[in-house]
Amino acid sequence: MRVLIAEDERRLADAIARGLRREGMAVDLAPDGSEALVKARVVRYDVMVLDRDLPVMHGDEVCRRLRDERPDTGILMLTAASALDDLVDGLSLGADDYLTKPFRFAELVARIRALGRRSVPARPAILRHRDVELDPARRSVTRDEREVALTRKELGVLEALMTADGATVSAEQLLERVWDEHVDPFTNVVRMTVMTLRRKLGEPPLIETVIGVGYRLI
Repeated sequence: MRVLIAEDERRLADAIARGLRREGMAVDLAPDGSEALVKARVVRYDVMVLDRDLPVMHGDEVCRRLRDERPDTGILMLTAASALDDLVDGLSLGADDYLTKPFRFAELVARIRALGRRSVPARPAILRHRDVELDPARRSVTRDEREVALTRKELGVLEALMTADGATVSAEQLLERVWDEHVDPFTNVVRMTVMTLRRKLGEPPLIETVIGVGYRLI
């Protein structure tokens, strides 16, 4: 899952990003509303965590424009205010959910995951391909009922391939879905991650390289 955090309180933004990355999400940061909107126009985020009181461009305006331009992106609006009027205003602008500060991190994660599920076509809670099962919520993988220990990136790549249901997924698409904006687009990190993922999944082979195109499950 790819998440954009639009928050001008840097310590809070960094803390949220660290926590979400531990949850296996790819996370980018934007310190103001204008930068948040620019990034959201370039990258298709599953969810934007949007502070309402942003500098340069107010969170309300970001929400309004993003809803028009990226209707498939879930918007979770954050605010220090707890008044009912603020809640109504935020939802009327197109936010999908609303969370007041301070909040419990576990609740934030649960709400982001819920919005992320809305941004993609309905799919089973447990992904299955041949004898492989992947539980995204628990971040666990088994093959032939044997647990397979994967890194966050390996699990993200496998989830992207299983969600594609046999279709080929390009290296560029995997970079966008699993890594964040700091990754070098010319790196071989996708190829290396697929290589270790193949080794951990074992025989018979599960992932096929489509030369010049990408990867798919077989």
